[in-house]
Amino acid sequence: MTLSSWDDYPVHQAPEFIAHPGTSDRNFYDRYYFNLHPCTGDWFAIFGFGQYPNLGVVDAFIDVRRGDEQHIVRASAPLTDRAELSVGPFRIEVLEPLRRLRVVVEPTEHSVAMDVTWDRHTPAIAEPRQYLRSKGRVIFDTQRLAQTGRWTGTLSVGGTEIAVSPDTCRGVRDRSWGIRPVGERESDGIREGELVLRGMWNYFPMQFDDHAIMYICHEQDDGERPLVQGERVWADPTRGVEDLGRSEHAHHLVPGTRVIDRSVVRFPDADLEITCTPLLANYVSVGTGYGIDADWRHGMYQGAQPVVQGLVLSVDEIKGLAQYGIVDHVARFSYGDVVGYGLLEHGFFGPFHHYGLTDGGVGAPAD
Repeated sequence: MTLSSWDDYPVHQAPEFIAHPGTSDRNFYDRYYFNLHPCTGDWFAIFGFGQYPNLGVVDAFIDVRRGDEQHIVRASAPLTDRAELSVGPFRIEVLEPLRRLRVVVEPTEHSVAMDVTWDRHTPAIAEPRQYLRSKGRVIFDTQRLAQTGRWTGTLSVGGTEIAVSPDTCRGVRDRSWGIRPVGERESDGIREGELVLRGMWNYFPMQFDDHAIMYICHEQDDGERPLVQGERVWADPTRGVEDLGRSEHAHHLVPGTRVIDRSVVRFPDADLEITCTPLLANYVSVGTGYGIDADWRHGMYQGAQPVVQGLVLSVDEIKGLAQYGIVDHVARFSYGDVVGYGLLEHGFFGPFHHYGLTDGGVGAPAD
């Protein structure tokens, strides 16, 4: 990996070929995340594509929750050219940067195929930079852009063809790059027992008719908040972005679990209170590479030849373990007479006494 097609464009940020990031940190990554859903709890698709230049790997996944099952297709291969946005049956086409993209999962013997095009709803915005250091080492140093949009095309799940229409099918996407734990698990050393992201993680991008609200809250058990966002983004770019100020959360967890079943998020400075209602959970931490599986993690080397795998998982069988990772819900959001839909993503890692999680293994107490 030295000279490649991107080196013919003036995009360099360091005295290196584009194949080599400006850092030698093994955990450097460059990734797309998308979700796609109707404004119901009928089904929920999550898909992503990532490059890991210092690990020499490219991979992708799609995970569709429908009924009591999650249908997953995933692929991995050695990384050759960073301009090539494809691996196995997956392909991303940037039709118009920050406005229109196409995502394709070609049909295989597995249970998911897709051909959909994204059109922006709100302008893409920069999210706050995430930076976390643990006992001397930088664990997270990431930058992201985020955007709400609508989808057009087709989705096939378990032999059922689903028409994807922008009238009903919405979604959120992000692009993130930087440093975060990826690839094969490393020895913890002095960080033995340390959680890479401890406390509560909330990521609720909400899409309404003429605006979006972007809410992030990473709150640690002691109340410190290393990462926060509360912004209203208008679909009309001339209206700009409105800072909503500090947020407050009032989540209810299903007793005995770490899964939110209802929530209220408040922005007192903006006199705004949002009711958040999860409609369907996708337990994305299992099977897709987000860290729970020992045999498939984002950036993990799967061998010299491309690998494509398919899984059909029972939700009842995986949710007990998956609740200890990130859980993504398609959700309904409302304030006053304004109603929208979007992503309610949460995770509770280790103790979080605010909601009765007294150690890393217990669920929420009974009401």
